[in-house]
Parts: sequence; structure tokens; C-alpha cells
Amino acid sequence: MQWLTLAALPFLAVVCWLYTVSVTRTRFPKLRNKRICLLIAHPDDEAMFFAPTVLALTEPSLGNHVKILCLSSGDADGLGETRKKELVKSGMCLGLRQEDDVFIVESPEFPDSMTTEWDKAKIAGLLSSAFAPNLAQPMKSKSVDAPTATIDVLITFDKSGISSHPNHISLFQGARHFISSLIHNRPGWQCPVDMYTLTSISILRKYTSFLDGIVSLLVMAISKKQTGKHPSPLIFLSGPQELRIAQKAMTTAHKSQMKWFRWGWIGLSRYMVVNDLRLEKITGS
Repeated sequence: MQWLTLAALPFLAVVCWLYTVSVTRTRFPKLRNKRICLLIAHPDDEAMFFAPTVLALTEPSLGNHVKILCLSSGDADGLGETRKKELVKSGMCLGLRQEDDVFIVESPEFPDSMTTEWDKAKIAGLLSSAFAPNLAQPMKSKSVDAPTATIDVLITFDKSGISSHPNHISLFQGARHFISSLIHNRPGWQCPVDMYTLTSISILRKYTSFLDGIVSLLVMAISKKQTGKHPSPLIFLSGPQELRIAQKAMTTAHKSQMKWFRWGWIGLSRYMVVNDLRLEKITGS
């Protein structure tokens, strides 16, 4: 009887997984008809951390247009040119409309480094130039004009950067600075860009793969929710087919990065299966 119970556990786990996928897709809010930018630091961030988000948001029926902006080519090991091509291939695998929806910045101001923090003002300036050129210069006096931008949603890492990588954390700080600048000295106007961040979790949950879907749903159930045009939190849970696509984005696109430890990541990491995003509350002061 004990052996029968043990043999049934994997089957029950998969059934629970499929059920949680169904719940997240039918009972939780979605983003529709949005111009979305995923801001990452290195090629492979989109697959290792944000695959469930990209796969969900590029679903054609939602009408979103998703683009990826990467602030380095990941050239720490001299593979920058290779990794740029890999990022484009991965983006297409995850559902982007076209190769031109991937933008990669190469600048000495944003080196691929485990020890270097990027300047948040320079990140904000780059984002302003790309998505709000008419607001690129900070205003010294108040204006009655509404802020505008060419994107509706900006998605990036949270303040802990998932892996505490300084480049990831810098993106969070720079993106917040950019959002704040959009509404600075424009009282009464709502920011035209919603900033969502990927939630960092404990090490105990990080390597539980699809099993963390159940925990994430419980956390969502007790979270303070915001609905309407700016829903929060958002949750994206991939099923077996989407997980295989995410894994393929790593194994066939990011071949240069498939060292032994990354096989463990794509097999065990909950970020390959589960993403929960929080809407950042940012003021223009």
C-alpha cells in the first residue's frame, strides 16, 4: 500500500500543476492590447527568469506587442556577438512578433559584471530617449501637459534582482527613476507607463519548479489586489508545453550558456514555470 501511495504522488503532483494552470488562466487578470517592454540586463535573462511572462503576454488573442530591451550583450567572457544572436533566437522562440522586437545596448556604461552597479540616472536617461523623447529633459517648473510614452508597460526585476545580481538591481532602480521622471512636475496626471517587477522569493521556494505554483496561488489569495486597467499582482503559470518551450529557449538558443549548473536551473527553477509580477507604486516627487 505504501508503494502504491508513493507511485501515485508524481501523478497527483502533475494533476495539481494542471489545475493551478487552469486557475491562473481563468480567474486572474490579464494585460490586453498593451505595448510592453521587458527590460533585462543580459541575454538569457528573458528565458531563465521571465519565460512564463513572455509566453503569456505574447499570446496572440491578447493583442499585446512585446519587445525586449537588453542593456548589455553579456560580453564578460568575450561572447557578446554570439549572445546577441542567441537572444534574438530565444525571443522568437518565446513568441515575439519579429526579430526587430529585440534591442541590445552595447555601452561601457553598462558592463556585464557581477560586481558593478549601473548608474540609475543613465538607465533612466536611456529609457527616456527610447520611450519618451519629449520628456527626456527634466522639467524645472510644473506643467499642465499630460505625460506621454510609446510603451504602456515596463517589466523588469524587483529590488532584490532575483539572484541579487547588481546589474539586475540596477535595472530596478533605473526603471523606477524613469517612471518617476515621467510624472515629475505634472500634478494630477497618472503615469502613462505601468512598471511591473518580478518577485524575488526564498531559496526554499526557488528550486521547487511547478510545485511553487500552489504556493504562489496561496500568496496571491491573501495579497492586496488592484483591479481595473492597472491590475496587480499578476501571475503567469506555464503548463508542460510552455515549460518545454522555455527550456528550448535555453538549450537551443542560448547554447553558449548551457554549462552544467544551468541544466539544474532549467529543470528545477520555479522561474521557468511561475512568474508573479507586482505593480510598483511610484510618485513623481
